[in-house]
Amino acid sequence: MTEVNIWSEEFGAVTDAPILLIMGSMSQGVLWPDEFVGRLVAGGRRVIRYDHRDTGMSGTVDFAAQPYTWNDIKNDVYRVLDAHGLESAHLVGHSAGGLLGQFVAVEQPERVRSLTVIASSPLGGGEGQVILRALLGQPQPEDSLPEPMPEFVAFYRALMTAAPPEDRRTQINSMIAEQRVLHGTGLPFDGDAARRLQERIYDRARDLTAVANHRLAAAASPDFEPVGVLHQLKAPTLVIEGSHEPVKPGHGAIIAEQIPGARLMITAGMGHTLPPEVHEELAVAILTHTAE
Repeated sequence: MTEVNIWSEEFGAVTDAPILLIMGSMSQGVLWPDEFVGRLVAGGRRVIRYDHRDTGMSGTVDFAAQPYTWNDIKNDVYRVLDAHGLESAHLVGHSAGGLLGQFVAVEQPERVRSLTVIASSPLGGGEGQVILRALLGQPQPEDSLPEPMPEFVAFYRALMTAAPPEDRRTQINSMIAEQRVLHGTGLPFDGDAARRLQERIYDRARDLTAVANHRLAAAASPDFEPVGVLHQLKAPTLVIEGSHEPVKPGHGAIIAEQIPGARLMITAGMGHTLPPEVHEELAVAILTHTAE
């Protein structure tokens, strides 16, 4: 296994119930908004967030020389827990972070006090292939997950053929445009706040291009996700999906159907991001779900 240094930070009292926040593919931990984290801490939680390998301030690698798979990215969850001295924690995962949380909860249930998945897909559902087929214009099998919304597909098709940004300003503008699409159409988009966020992401990255290694890792691990195992998941599970989810619409209900006792919550107006308008609602739900 290729191991790299993982950047993490924690907030709150070490005696409070721990929550580990797991962000999605190619995403830094600071995409968990400071205000949202603060609400969890104010509710009496010890909150930890971290940068995946090859993102943000975590270590980066030359993938050709040091290849890894999504199994390694999943095992980084255990490494973060261990580094913070935690035998178990409440896991909260966003997008691919929700997949990682599901996998950990099945693989080592003793380490998961509860699970919350936000804007995610069911483990073993093949959502990566669904998105790829949509981008390539290929037909979807009848039993596949719902595909992304047309605006998402159109944006990423154009991005696939666009020239790489030449400077910081162009790169940040591209990142803002991507955030706008992921934000969805249910709530107003704050362009100024998006610029501040993307500038922060750009400036704290050791190597912004290294995030592409997550795609290489996915290609190197086609059988990463176990199939047909969600019925084994024992941790109390909360599934959250936005009413205007552009990437994985309807996937939340499928997750909730497959996990015994799981509860589904639809957040009005939310897309695939975590805008300020939903922080209170999400924090209250997670604090309730993680109450011990």
